[in-house]
Amino acid sequence: MLTKVLFKDRRPNASRLIDYGFEKDENGYVYRTAIAKGQMQLTVKINEAADVETEIIDNESGEEYVLHLVDAAEGGFVGVIKEEYENILRKIEASCFDKDIFKSEQARQIIEYVREKYQDELEYLWDQFPKYAVCRRKDSRKWYAILLTIPQEKLGMAGNDLIEILDLRVKPAELDEILDERKYFFGYHMNKRNWLTICLNNTVPKEEIFNRIDASYELAAKKKSSTVKPV
Repeated sequence: MLTKVLFKDRRPNASRLIDYGFEKDENGYVYRTAIAKGQMQLTVKINEAADVETEIIDNESGEEYVLHLVDAAEGGFVGVIKEEYENILRKIEASCFDKDIFKSEQARQIIEYVREKYQDELEYLWDQFPKYAVCRRKDSRKWYAILLTIPQEKLGMAGNDLIEILDLRVKPAELDEILDERKYFFGYHMNKRNWLTICLNNTVPKEEIFNRIDASYELAAKKKSSTVKPV
């Protein structure tokens, strides 16, 4: 079903839903629009659990239209309905939903922390790696935090379960002191002298993670140019 594909790993943004034309009701949000030159009405419902449901009603008969959901259905009219239906859902996804890739409690806390303190949002830079995202400073454009989802064996852990991790900048001397491959690992896919990795499984308390994000942010600052005064 199209809704399962389009809205996977997405979270509705309440203010953007309202701006788009959704109305709030006791069950969530509802949007209605005419399609097929007014012959049909499409209703899109988003409940509190972020589930997306759709319904198309034939305005003349009052009956529900479902042929747009049948892959084998063919014909000019059903083709028009399918195209309009898909276009509207894609616009709603692009306009009203945020990416919701990282599910762990600590990942969500980190996302909220950098949003509140630095007004930064995750940037998803690679289509081939949709579960990799970076935070970077606005002035230097340097990354200071990277969130990733990887198989835990990539960090030398037993098993192949997926885990969420955080890469941060660190001073080499400090890395030598704290590296233990339990709380702190060499930076995954980064320079192993200047980055560390933390597993977001509550091994490291959130306050400690926040402090290290702040330190990484400072390390990503622009280097001050040294000026030599004329003698």
